[in-house]
Amino acid sequence: MEGRTEVPDRVLAGMRWGRLQEPLGFVKVLEWLFAIFAFGACGSFSGESGATVKCSGETKEMSAISVQFGYPFRLYQIPFEMPECDGESEPRTLHLVGDFSAPAEFFVTLGVFSFLYAMAALVLYLRFHSLYADNKKLPFTDFCVTVCFAFFWLVAAAAWGKGLSDVKAATRPSSLIAAMSVCQGHDVVCNAGATPAMGLANISVLFGFINFLLWAGNCWFVFKETTWHTQAEPRGDSAAEQGAIDKQ
Repeated sequence: MEGRTEVPDRVLAGMRWGRLQEPLGFVKVLEWLFAIFAFGACGSFSGESGATVKCSGETKEMSAISVQFGYPFRLYQIPFEMPECDGESEPRTLHLVGDFSAPAEFFVTLGVFSFLYAMAALVLYLRFHSLYADNKKLPFTDFCVTVCFAFFWLVAAAAWGKGLSDVKAATRPSSLIAAMSVCQGHDVVCNAGATPAMGLANISVLFGFINFLLWAGNCWFVFKETTWHTQAEPRGDSAAEQGAIDKQ
């Protein structure tokens, strides 16, 4: 047991926590946190929509329809019962319309990969900073991956934002009423029921754009660790020195 605990203790002992105060370390922590917020808000979302159907006749009772939906938003697989005003007919099963799983799953998957990469990069930067600084390939790889994540977050946030607006349109009570043929009959009163609360889904889109800003802004701090930036600095210094000599 002592041998097993020595390994994590050595890893934690070698962490340079002071580097979290530097922009490169601090932004990586923010990327890690907001990735959790983004895929957590989208992946855990669930909503409920509904409507009421009142058939003609005093003996007819009002029927309440409740439809629950959520991630991954394959709405065409979600059934609900449409009552029949004809007493001899059985309720008919209908389904919601639309499949918005592609943008939602892409958004969540990107969030999970961003979380894992940010955590791995943070450990590398805190524990093995000398390796990160001495190896020219690691900063360059980190820069390329950061640029890719920034681009993918922009695409994912925009796509999920459009998908969410379509989900709202397909799950509003008026869409349920329009899909039920019984509501087109005479003396049948159909009213809106429960309206979906989409606050958590809206927040997930906001977190998506925040992640884009974080990863895009981090491109500069990672770029400063690459050889491209270090090679450009001496040229600027030499030019300044040459200008000072010319003035003399």
